[in-house]
Amino acid sequence: MDASSAFQDTLPLSSDALLAQLDDWGLAYRLHTHVPLRTVEESKSVEDQFMVSGENALRLKNLYLRDKKKRNYLVTLEQSREIDLKALGAELGVGNLSFGSADRLLQNLGIRPGAVSPLAMINGVTNNVRFFMDGAAQQADVIYMHPLVNDRTVAMARADLMAFFDQVGCEVTWLP
Repeated sequence: MDASSAFQDTLPLSSDALLAQLDDWGLAYRLHTHVPLRTVEESKSVEDQFMVSGENALRLKNLYLRDKKKRNYLVTLEQSREIDLKALGAELGVGNLSFGSADRLLQNLGIRPGAVSPLAMINGVTNNVRFFMDGAAQQADVIYMHPLVNDRTVAMARADLMAFFDQVGCEVTWLP
């Protein structure tokens, strides 16, 4: 199965259910549909379809990682930021990091590869996934991310994303 909305009903929480929950909480977003995107390069090829000129926006890349003690992490970064996993593990004080498997991604964040997103913390908080976010998000007005599937993108005001984290009980650790 791929990470598109065609298979969202096989997820613990569907994209439609997530969007309904955002609506119930009064959190605003703009929803865009597009071809399934699995990489930052693919995302860059379609972002002109929905980016707003002059908007102070942050586009993301997301890493689902594990350490040797089998602790899980979601690390959300500005999409062009270079990352060294060894240096990141040292910075976070957790030792060596490696990418988590597709099975663990589904088990712990309720999503498939290609749809990794901070919004997956709606599932991650109950599975003890620790969340780290690029400090650049604190300067952005709007943040673009997948709503648990990779053929949709939502644009949320930073304040609404922070309110989402509060609603789900997600502690954000900021990365410099």
